[in-house]
Amino acid sequence: MTRSEQEIQADLLGAGIIRAVALMSLVAMVAVCHIYAEQIQFAYELQDRVVLRTILYVVAIFSFPLMKFVRHVLVRLNQTSKAHKSAKSRYLFTIFISMLFCESIGLYGLLMYVLGDSFNTLYIFVGLSALAMFLYQPKKEEYLSIVQALESVDQ
Repeated sequence: MTRSEQEIQADLLGAGIIRAVALMSLVAMVAVCHIYAEQIQFAYELQDRVVLRTILYVVAIFSFPLMKFVRHVLVRLNQTSKAHKSAKSRYLFTIFISMLFCESIGLYGLLMYVLGDSFNTLYIFVGLSALAMFLYQPKKEEYLSIVQALESVDQ
């Protein structure tokens, strides 16, 4: 059974909504920091902030290849799992986990801002998070590979 382009787009709508919500939450983070700047920020020691910021930058950088690996593993598990779930629900779970991973990078920026860093640090982490969301956006090819793998098992 081949799926029409409209069916595929309809199936990927949920994944797109998950991604849009993740992007909107990044915008909300920045807005909250601008609106409540002095109320949510406190002065953490500069030396400690520098160490923590450096650690979080390293974690963010290593998150990119780790996200790629996790996404690859999840797609392969979706293709081979014996659970009786649809391809759509399997792929939605993969996208949800990917966007959570991406969102965590933006949260590093929020954390550093709350600890007393400037908006620049917030923007860098939010930008990295948005980049990750772009790189690991829902892909039709991944979804179709899951659909085809599940159809070949059913036959």
